[in-house]
Amino acid sequence: MMSFYTKRDVHEYISEIRLLLSESVEEMTDAKAMEIIESYVFTRNKAGACSHNENSAMVERLFLSLRKEMDILQPYIDDKSISEIMVNGKNNIFVEKSGQIQQVPLAFDSTEDLEELIRRIAGRVHREINELNPIVDARLSDGSRVNAVYKNVALNGPILTIRKFPDRVLSMKDFIINETVTLETANFLKVLVKCGYNCFVSGGTSSGKTTMLNVLAQLIPSHERVIVIEDSAELQIKQIDNIVRMECRSANVTGKGAVSMSQLVKASLRMRPDRIIIGEVRGGEVFDMVNAMNTGHSGSLSTGHANSISGMLKRLEAMFMQAVDFPVEAIRAQICEGIDIIIHMCRMKDGSRKVIEIAELDRVQDGEIITNTLYELNSGLTGNKLIHRDKLENGEYSDTELLNI
Repeated sequence: MMSFYTKRDVHEYISEIRLLLSESVEEMTDAKAMEIIESYVFTRNKAGACSHNENSAMVERLFLSLRKEMDILQPYIDDKSISEIMVNGKNNIFVEKSGQIQQVPLAFDSTEDLEELIRRIAGRVHREINELNPIVDARLSDGSRVNAVYKNVALNGPILTIRKFPDRVLSMKDFIINETVTLETANFLKVLVKCGYNCFVSGGTSSGKTTMLNVLAQLIPSHERVIVIEDSAELQIKQIDNIVRMECRSANVTGKGAVSMSQLVKASLRMRPDRIIIGEVRGGEVFDMVNAMNTGHSGSLSTGHANSISGMLKRLEAMFMQAVDFPVEAIRAQICEGIDIIIHMCRMKDGSRKVIEIAELDRVQDGEIITNTLYELNSGLTGNKLIHRDKLENGEYSDTELLNI
């Protein structure tokens, strides 16, 4: 606790120590900076006006503010067991640890401190957040995903949400160990990716869609040329040498300079891709994505928010309509022709993530998309044969091997 110290003390001390450390602060080791901060705090309070514990707490608070990228949130960023950090205004901080959400006994000294942290995060990826642009998506230096909402929009704001990703990229083996997928399902997914099926991962918030996309991307043969398009860079694909990574950009304060996902998808078609990976589709870019899948770019991967596979198909239709005025029957035909497989993820009550269904988009019949369920959580692989046999590599997988993996 720092009960003796006031918010004014904290701000005053930070300003004075910045001057004390001067320009050499960036070159200093953490140990040297800590030594200077400790000397400053304990010397200033040598009369014993506050306890040793209060002085130590002040030293730690100043050290985090001056030396760490994420201020008082740094210990939670460093904690590998924490997957999400949620800041609801300056006084309420929650974390998700081992699948469970809990509040932590920590608070920012002022709303201004929290706003300053948000502005620093946005600035590092050349984005702005202010009353005119009150929402920002960004990322940290370790790749963690950040969303922030300014106080003029969030009534109890500012709001800061950080989705952390593990230092080590998870593999299909990890998915099997964690029981996200069964062994036979894992082998089945490997076949789908290797054979160039266009796969779409659906699921609710925090269901593991991006992690699944990362795992599937690791199965892409290393000799292929891959184009990755994301709203905020998250995917970690290391086995591909011939890779192009592109990220959307928001408009500046004058309303110019925006680069949309739809623009990037169109640009990617001129880059001779073997596969296109789109981090997440949220709007009219679905039209360009489906067009890409229908023009010879097999093996493409993407994700989207939905509560079920049927719900995902309805959302894809709605997003398609945002871009073009097509009859719904034509839209369904395009979606069915472009997307081969939908993999649905779910976050279970115990915090674990699992693949609960895999379905093939079979055909359009009487104006409706007919799906062919290939896997269900409680039933395993159903034994249904994949219909698009032309995508299997000639002679590499026999019917028996495909049905018994």
